[in-house]
Amino acid sequence: MKAILPLIVAAVIGLIDPARARSLDTIRSVGAIVLCAHPNSLPFSSKAGDPPGFQVEMGQALARELGVSLTLGWITTGVQMRSAACDIVMDVIADREAQGETNLRITKPYYRTGVALAVPSASKLTSFKSLDEHTKVGVQVGSMAAMIISQRHVPTSTFGFEVDSLEALVNHEIDAAAVTPTVASYFNLTHPDNPVRILGLDESEANLNWNVAIGMVRPDDSLRDAIERALERLRADGTVERIYRRYGIALQSPK
Repeated sequence: MKAILPLIVAAVIGLIDPARARSLDTIRSVGAIVLCAHPNSLPFSSKAGDPPGFQVEMGQALARELGVSLTLGWITTGVQMRSAACDIVMDVIADREAQGETNLRITKPYYRTGVALAVPSASKLTSFKSLDEHTKVGVQVGSMAAMIISQRHVPTSTFGFEVDSLEALVNHEIDAAAVTPTVASYFNLTHPDNPVRILGLDESEANLNWNVAIGMVRPDDSLRDAIERALERLRADGTVERIYRRYGIALQSPK
């Protein structure tokens, strides 16, 4: 499964009542735009706010560009979408097919991510192709990576969260962890004494790579255009890169 926890919310956002979708004029009249995010999912977002997560910081930057404040709708499950009345969701897969059932409108993609291998610094592994029957790989339960790696007859160990597999990796319980570079990079930032080495994305496997965009909940044309323009300005002046860099993440250009 491509979507990690903060992206799963986008997969069920279609539950929101169409009547709750708000126009740009309404948002400016109210003076706030609503970003839905998970309350405990760093580096993406955190209700504790120290740090707030790059999704929250991106939402704040977008709100400033729109001339409004940011309201956070904290959600952990899809059933909370109705009451949260989201306007935007960050870090959604920029693919019309992937968003086919979500009713999300998406901006132009602004970075690329996927599933990469994290390995110990001294590991001789160089790519997914170097995995074999002697290498045990940590994967998220039910994920696309788990299925693909298992099909290659590579032993796997399943984990509920990516950080759990990274912890197992540094504890020498597995040989590699199939994780997003985003989470692995933040892990290195917060574990400077025991960092992992992040191998490049495997572009030969389409299901393990994707572009990322901002998801908009049934925006009118004015809101969609305003968010697109705001994102372009934030990319052009380096704001987007600076926000992600604070979490140890170097963005890769979309393809």
